[in-house]
Parts: sequence; structure tokens; C-alpha cells
Amino acid sequence: KRSVFVFESVVNFLAVNSSNYSSSCFVGSNFSKMNFLTAEKASKLDQELMSTPGFSLDQLMELAGLSVACSIAEKYNHGKKILIVCGPGNNGGDGLVASRHLHHFGFDDVDLFYPKRTDKKIFKNLVHQIEQLNINLLEKMPSYSEIKSKYELIVDSIFGFSFKGEIRPPFDTIIENMISSKVPIISVDVPSGWNVDEGYVSADSRNLKIEPEMLISLTAPKLCSHKFAGKYHYIGGRFLPPKLAKKYDLEWLPTYPGTNQCVELK
Repeated sequence: KRSVFVFESVVNFLAVNSSNYSSSCFVGSNFSKMNFLTAEKASKLDQELMSTPGFSLDQLMELAGLSVACSIAEKYNHGKKILIVCGPGNNGGDGLVASRHLHHFGFDDVDLFYPKRTDKKIFKNLVHQIEQLNINLLEKMPSYSEIKSKYELIVDSIFGFSFKGEIRPPFDTIIENMISSKVPIISVDVPSGWNVDEGYVSADSRNLKIEPEMLISLTAPKLCSHKFAGKYHYIGGRFLPPKLAKKYDLEWLPTYPGTNQCVELK
């Protein structure tokens, strides 16, 4: 009972006193027992968010991408040269949104590589918004040596919780270049190429295992997050209604203090 009291006191203290801190964190002594989402539950929750509360996809993507940018801004200075790599799905859309917010936050050196574009209006609009800000959209993926010499951070926004199977071209080579560069990687929701439930599992003889320095879990951590061994783990996506939090056993999720769009897990 005493440990529970101390735990709750720490959380309440952080929530009440958040205005005194430049960043927020959630300290949990029972971290290993917290309920993380399986791929199946993550998919069902995503569908319910768009049906029960009635969120639209662009609403969720905007809030998720904003939280990604806020998490990065909490830990890295604005002078960092960043390469954002976006995949063809919703995880890639989160990266597109994040690039726009990073620009508005004062990150002036952001390049974006988005190799497999879609004709869906929401994604075309996101690209148009990026072009209006003169964010540099690369025509080809830099080699690992070019990444190493030019960039200080890579944002991995390629695959999300719907990823299954092996990494297919062109993303196998893209991920290989990212890893070989040794530049710190920030993964959005799930490190690309990881099995959402089990972590990295692949028959590929190449080293395609992304080991991010930062992981930004969206809505709630996925089950593979238990195998994350990087420096910084954040939760973002401030839109989960209490009823759905209870239904999916996510009532342990930290309260976002003040106007924060992200919370660091310690």
C-alpha cells in the first residue's frame, strides 16, 4: 500500500507542478506490468477512435504528428539537422505532420524523404503544406555515408502497428542506410520492421534491426516496446477518451500535465 501511495503521489505532484518544468515525465515502479497494446488491440482501438468518439483520420494524424514534434523538441536542440523518412501509410502521415510542426518550432534544417506517395487527398494535402513551408523534399535516399556526414538525427516514420512480414524494397535498403550511418534514430510508434508483438524478428541476413535512441509511442505503447532499450520513451497522442482507456485496460496511462502533448516514461 505504501508503494502505491508513493507512486500516486509522484504522479499527482508532476501533474500539479508541471508548470515548473520544461518537460514532463511519468515515473512508474510497476512499469513491466503495465498493459501494452498488441497489434490486434491497437488496430481495434484505432477503429473505435474513428467510430465511437468520431475522430477523423486527419484529426488523429494531426494530433499524433504534433506530439511527435513536441517529444523531439523536448530532448533535442533546434540546431539539429534532421532527416525524416516517411512510409506510405498512416505512420508516414504522422511523420509528414511532424515535419511541419518541427519547422514551426524553429527546426530550420529538416529534410524529408517520402518515396512511395499515395493519391489519397489527405496525404496530398500534407505534402502541399510541406512544400508551402519550403521544407526540402529529397528526390532520393541519401547513402549511409551521406547521412552520417550531413544529419544528426533520423526520424523513422516508415511502418506502424499494421506492419507484418519482411521488409520489402525500397525500404529494406532505406533502413539499411539509416542503421549503417550510426546516426541516432527516433522511431514513431514502432521501430520500423519490428513485429508489433514480439520485437524484431526477421530471416533477412542483413542487419535491418532499428535500435532507436528515442521511441514515441502513440496513444499507448505497443507490446514490442518492452524490448526498447534506448534513452527516451515518450507517449503522445492526447485524444484517448476515458471509456476507451477503461475498455482497453489503459487507465494506467499518465495524465498529460498542463498543455503538454507528450509525456516521458521513466
